[in-house]
This record gives sequence, C-alpha cells and structure tokens, in this order.
Amino acid sequence: MTEDIYTVAILLLLPMTASMLVSQVNPYNALVIRGILGAVAALVYAMFGAADVALTEALVGTMLSITLYAVAVRSSMSMRLGVVETASSECPGYEALLSSLRTHLQEKHLRLEVIPFTQTSTLQTALANKEIHAVFMVPNSENSDQLTAPTGDLQIRVRRLYEILQAKLSHELVNLRFADVETANLSRGKGL
Repeated sequence: MTEDIYTVAILLLLPMTASMLVSQVNPYNALVIRGILGAVAALVYAMFGAADVALTEALVGTMLSITLYAVAVRSSMSMRLGVVETASSECPGYEALLSSLRTHLQEKHLRLEVIPFTQTSTLQTALANKEIHAVFMVPNSENSDQLTAPTGDLQIRVRRLYEILQAKLSHELVNLRFADVETANLSRGKGL
C-alpha cells in the first residue's frame, strides 16, 4: 500500500515538472528544469523495470538535449549591434547609450554584442543580410544641433527588440527606428 503511494507520488512529479518547464520564462531556469524532467523520467522508467530505457533517457535524452539547448540559448540570446569603428570617438553619448542598452536588454535575459564595421555601406549590407539585429549610426555633425539632438540613430530590424527598446530607451539618447528589411529585400528582388 505505501509502495503504491510512493509510485503515484513519483508519477505525479512527471506532469508537474513538465508544466513547470512549459511555463518557465527564463531560458536558463528552463534549462535546469529540463534536466530535472529528464531525471524524473529516468526514475519512472527505472521504477517500471525498464532500466535500459532509463539509462538511455538519462545519458542520451537528457544530457544531449541539455547540451544542445544550452548552446542554442547562449547563441540566440544576444542582440548584435553593428557600429562604425569610429562611433565611440565621434559620439559623446555613445558609452551612455551602450550602458542603457545593456541594462534594458538584461531585463529580458539578452546580451549586447557590439560588432564594429569599417564603413557605413558594409554596416547597412550586414543589416540587410540579417547578420546583425541593429545598426547605430552617428548623425552628421554639421546637420545636428549638439544641445538638442540625440546621440545618433538606432535602426532595429527585429520588431520585438524594437518594441522592447522603444518603451525603455530615452529619446534624448538616440533616435529609434524600425528597419523593415523584409520589405526592402522583397522590393529589391522584384526590381531585378
């Protein structure tokens, strides 16, 4: 009788852990819960006499999926910002902008990865080819009023990143614009 209670309790851990995994917002916490889910699944298999399946689940299923998921989370949870190499020297508020971007992105568990480019044309090409998520451009110094103008222009091609930063970034720091590269690429393709 008590053995049945323990069996039912362990069996109930499986759907409970799975629901915790599905409802998790933080990808790193989800990674840990995925490991727990695999351990519980291996325990259930072992309880019902399938030791070989339990071992396979523990070694291949759980370990491999956690490793692949960790690599995917690490590589996809970053915003790649393209800048011209001279932006830090040309722009007085550049460091403040980067600091503000890092702060707001960390709230969403994202990293900021700054990618330097030598020319503005290669920067725009990288944005169009989806090699980077956003572009920071320094405005022409002769056209801008240093007292009232923002530090520069930030073009973002990912709508969700644009929505997050539009609500958070100070308009004194940067002009924020959504760059619809999908439409631009389609119109360029039709013109050929």
